[in-house]
Amino acid sequence: MIKLGVNIDHVATVRQARRGREPDPVWAANVCELAGADIITVHLREDRRHIQDRDLELLKQTVQAKLNLEMANAPEIVGIALKTKPEQVTLVPEKRQEITTEGGLDVTGNLAALKKSALRFQEAGILVSFFINPVREQLSASREAGADFVELHTGAYANARTEGQTKEEFQALFKAAEEGKALGLRINAGHGLNYLNARRILSLPHVEELHIGHSIISRAIFVGLDRAVREMVEIIRKP
Repeated sequence: MIKLGVNIDHVATVRQARRGREPDPVWAANVCELAGADIITVHLREDRRHIQDRDLELLKQTVQAKLNLEMANAPEIVGIALKTKPEQVTLVPEKRQEITTEGGLDVTGNLAALKKSALRFQEAGILVSFFINPVREQLSASREAGADFVELHTGAYANARTEGQTKEEFQALFKAAEEGKALGLRINAGHGLNYLNARRILSLPHVEELHIGHSIISRAIFVGLDRAVREMVEIIRKP
């Protein structure tokens, strides 16, 4: 059964628009869990544009589901992760000027540094995932670096304009899932998924977790967070 990870970053985005106290992402995580989310995902960015250090500390204390921390492989953030000890870290590329994560992690170009961090996390009992584009060289490098999981970047699939492009991007994800599993990696997927395009992703082989944020928080504006999460859970549980 595929598990749902709900990314609550954009609850904090709304809060930070006024630098106030609400809406509280910690409370949002509680609502998501009660609605059926299996995983709570947050991204502690170096520029702290949404999730703050205190949020992460409180989430670690209160979340009963699996806590997944998205993060850059930056010394400060690595130190915070090792201190906080979420159940899983997902290493992602990060650029200050980007609106959201724009592509997969370049594992091949940063192999030594990523391997060092992966080992530190695993020694601390933390699962390690790399957010990568669905290409063989990144899969092979992820295996060499010691990742437990790879999260396949579904952005190109989600942004495809035609059915032909959608099928092509889906096939790339399908092939990557098969190749990653053959290499001994566990497979997750995420980025740009919503209540429509997530349905086809459910037919990918070997996927254990889907990480979805923006579409759920957007839906929550109109129907409430509890219902928005329950609707996505129903899609995943009853494809």
